[in-house]
Amino acid sequence: MDEEMIQRLQERINELEKRVDFLYDRMNISHPMGFVSDPELIAAIRKGDKIEAIKIYRSLTDCDLLTAKNAVEGVWNQF
Repeated sequence: MDEEMIQRLQERINELEKRVDFLYDRMNISHPMGFVSDPELIAAIRKGDKIEAIKIYRSLTDCDLLTAKNAVEGVWNQF
């Protein structure tokens, strides 16, 4: 698989994830990855501010630093 194909697949995945998020919101259903729908967290990720995103995640979940770091890094490329 070449770089161009990988890029197109990633773009398609991102678009599908946005549509799924929209449907969850539209149907007023709790998202299975609930914290990802937090606007402040999404904004921090989109700005590329990983430290701020980790702080926000910790405040939302009351988890330890390593757990927050892993969670944020797990969704980092989705936005």
